[in-house]
Amino acid sequence: MLIVTPSINQTLSERLAAYQQAGLFRQLRTAGEFIDFCSNDYLGFARSTALRQAIRQADLHSDVFRTGATGSRLLAGQSALADEVEQELAQFYQTEAALIFNSGYDANIGLLACLPKAGDTLLTDELIHASMIDGARLSYATRYRFAHNDLDDLAKKIRQATRQGGQIFVAVESVYSMDGDMAPLVELADLCDQYGAALLVDEAHATGVYGSGENGQGGEGLVVALGLQDRVLARVHTFGKALGVHGAAIVGPAILRQYLINFARPFIYTTALPPHSLLAIRCAHKHVKQNPGASVQLHEQLAYFRQRAGVVLPGTTWTNSQSPIQCLLVPGNGRARAVAAEAQRIGLDVRAILSPTVPAGQERLRLCMHGFNTTNEIDSLLASLQTALADNTSTND
Repeated sequence: MLIVTPSINQTLSERLAAYQQAGLFRQLRTAGEFIDFCSNDYLGFARSTALRQAIRQADLHSDVFRTGATGSRLLAGQSALADEVEQELAQFYQTEAALIFNSGYDANIGLLACLPKAGDTLLTDELIHASMIDGARLSYATRYRFAHNDLDDLAKKIRQATRQGGQIFVAVESVYSMDGDMAPLVELADLCDQYGAALLVDEAHATGVYGSGENGQGGEGLVVALGLQDRVLARVHTFGKALGVHGAAIVGPAILRQYLINFARPFIYTTALPPHSLLAIRCAHKHVKQNPGASVQLHEQLAYFRQRAGVVLPGTTWTNSQSPIQCLLVPGNGRARAVAAEAQRIGLDVRAILSPTVPAGQERLRLCMHGFNTTNEIDSLLASLQTALADNTSTND
């Protein structure tokens, strides 16, 4: 009997068709000239002429002439510049050491895959980012999820883990990327101290936005803002969001840096960032120090948005967020897309977050506030949402 197998093209087409039928099909779309209420460029650094010029000047005066790293850091890719920038990052983030990774995704994969070993326990908040989930899946540790920001549930699972032996790790985000709310970091640190657990914090959406100064002018993240830097084993800081460049670093004690150099596969087996990226990281951190007003302006615009949203959109449901990530729940993939499309029609870059990225029934518009958004732009956004919500009352897909 002849068995006929479908061609790979047919197989892929069928899978895509099923995805499209379910309303989950994704496509790349260039924002064009839309007004930005979508990106993670909270401080406007990615569009900063001053930062761009500083990076160009740093490139021009650098004595590093290679355009690429040419290899991993453990082979040809190591440089004095990389060491210098890491020392500067450690000082900026008020810790002993830093290790640069090519992206926040790589950093989370490397950290969570190599720190918890077989016999250890990894406890993760149920809403951690996909990169942290993927890293956790690669670990040989026993893994349990705890209810989002639920200290009682975490304490229960920590007590269970202590009976199993091994090291306990707790992984959270300081500011959650899809809900915009904050982890109770002080209470989490207290709980981890009580049971000898190691706390790991992804600071991707707090870097540049919060820090040691009032209104987060320092930009070092929420851990430093709360004075917890000596009680957190590892922090992941990414530079492609509020800092407007690229790359990431894991910061913490010097022993952690040595451990990651030896065990973090995304560091060991990846060609290192080119010198240009290292110089951009340096310039972006200098730019944070030199422009404390950028954070102040961001928080002022955020406060205006929250105040006006309460007036213009009464009765709507929002996630519990005081961060620049403001999420309006619009249940149903079809309805969420329709409301976002109305904003896009008048030139506002608003994107719907659909299930299964978020649970069914919790589809939403993820609205990002920026220091460069004007009050008139915010008023236009809220008026658009008011109209679109009234015109699209069904939750059916």
